[in-house]
Amino acid sequence: MKTYLSCALFCLSFSAIPAHATSIELGGFLKANARYVDGNIAFQDSWAGGGQVVPSAKRTQFSAQESRFNVRLNHEQILGFAEIDFVGSAQGNPIISNSYAPRLRHAFIQYQGFTAGQTWSTLVNTSSFAETADLGGPLVGQAMVRQAQFRFSTTHWQFALENPYTYGTTRPDNQGQTQWIDTSNDYLPDTIIRYNQTGDWGNVTVSALIRYLDPDGSRQWGGGLSVGAKLFTLGRDDLRLQLHYGNLGRYVGTNAARDIIEGEIETSLSGMFAYRHFWTERSRSTLFFGRTTTQVEQTDRHHWGINLFTDLTPALSVGIELGRYEIEDATRDAAVPRPRGASNYAQLSMQLSL
Repeated sequence: MKTYLSCALFCLSFSAIPAHATSIELGGFLKANARYVDGNIAFQDSWAGGGQVVPSAKRTQFSAQESRFNVRLNHEQILGFAEIDFVGSAQGNPIISNSYAPRLRHAFIQYQGFTAGQTWSTLVNTSSFAETADLGGPLVGQAMVRQAQFRFSTTHWQFALENPYTYGTTRPDNQGQTQWIDTSNDYLPDTIIRYNQTGDWGNVTVSALIRYLDPDGSRQWGGGLSVGAKLFTLGRDDLRLQLHYGNLGRYVGTNAARDIIEGEIETSLSGMFAYRHFWTERSRSTLFFGRTTTQVEQTDRHHWGINLFTDLTPALSVGIELGRYEIEDATRDAAVPRPRGASNYAQLSMQLSL
């Protein structure tokens, strides 16, 4: 369900735009969560590919910070879109206000096949995201990046130049210490080429990423491949898949993999699947799993879960989800074993779509 405003009101401030040619569409949702986590991986509002192993603890948190709002502007052949939410930007505290500052998710313009601004990376196939209570689903195995870019799209092909950024650590110095990479030499845009195929059976995308990483003058080229798909199976059921391999670094795993580790370019293997089954017209469940492993840092992170959602009305849904997030990184230095951990969680969510 969408809410529309009269374009005439909008054009009071923009008299140069003909009133009859412009429309404004408001959207988004309100979401309330109750989340319980039990284990020795530190509490996260939603599981990403990072995480810290800590003494075992139990925690419950109620939150509405995932609520989001967006506006879509249509003027002749031009589309403008902007969206905010409140995730990860605490401004107050639980003592008084539980305030959260808005953060920008999307802000882009589309015109005749061109997209300019911040939105999902061209590497991301959003139709392959699982329906989950935990925000984003198995992020540890997914491509989940939003960033500024310039993209040209045809029926089947997309070509993009996207914001470059090198995430990782430098070579050890004489004292054996490493530092976070200085991004002063990130000057060549990341290049992504993507092919899309769609039919009654679903859709599949194949993407290639080419990157130039130059921290400390190291001049390293990197590349990787990514596949995303949503496939219809029996009845209304569907299977959603992602598979990623190569020097993808920050593009996959949501902090499970870095671009460079101690001066060496990282290679990662990531994947996820999610099967959604409809029990009735209004009720469905998704079983999902995601995992990322890396060659240099030797990280191994995975997340699985199962849920049940029911639509109370066409606009209001409620769901419950059970799952587990694990860190099983390999030990690179026998003298310094790496901690391993796991946390189980349960989450209740209610969402009103605008």
